[in-house]
Amino acid sequence: MTEHIVTAFENELKELGRKVAEMGGRAERLVAQSIDALMKRDATLAERVIAEDKTIDALQREIEDDAISIIARRQPMAVDLRELVSALRMVNDLERVGDHAKSIAKRVLALEADFHAQKQLRGVKHMADIVLEQLKEVLDAYGARDKQQALAVWKRDGEVDAMYTSLFRELLTYMMEDPRHITLCTHLLFAAKNIERIGDHATNIAETIYYLVVGEPLTDERPKSDSTSFTKVSLKR
Repeated sequence: MTEHIVTAFENELKELGRKVAEMGGRAERLVAQSIDALMKRDATLAERVIAEDKTIDALQREIEDDAISIIARRQPMAVDLRELVSALRMVNDLERVGDHAKSIAKRVLALEADFHAQKQLRGVKHMADIVLEQLKEVLDAYGARDKQQALAVWKRDGEVDAMYTSLFRELLTYMMEDPRHITLCTHLLFAAKNIERIGDHATNIAETIYYLVVGEPLTDERPKSDSTSFTKVSLKR
């Protein structure tokens, strides 16, 4: 009987992990589609992204219910408890990733057909490629329970911040040079900020994986280089 209970518990944890991985894959795909919609100004794809976000929300609720039920019934300890706590943390970040992808898609619907900021758009795409790579790597790290891979993602957080700062300044300058581009560039700024926040959530997940594997929180100061506050950016031309 004891062996049966242990096996059932292990299967419940595996199924929970599978659902978290599925949610991660859906969130990653949603981000990629939102960026594709932005680059092509594809309203149909953008609307699909917005609709698909509900699936991620539903998965979050399902995983949370499952985790809470397991905690109540099994009263897990040590690594088993960390598995459940980590799942709850991760799905919160993954749900936010889906929300940011949806926000990017909404910007696509607001963009004008006549689009001149091609260089700036390529900058957004480059930043998105880096963030998507981080998201994929951190989800792989979760599947493999690989703390070193998670740490590698964590250490790249400053890289995305630096890219966002550079793009922020570039778009601001572009708007100042020609006020006709203000609306367009504002949408791009919001899209870029959503991408930067997705990178932050990937970093959060990396910290969760470290906690899951090691059993202690990552206490080092997170590498940051975002200095895009309007109070810090010079508006002189």
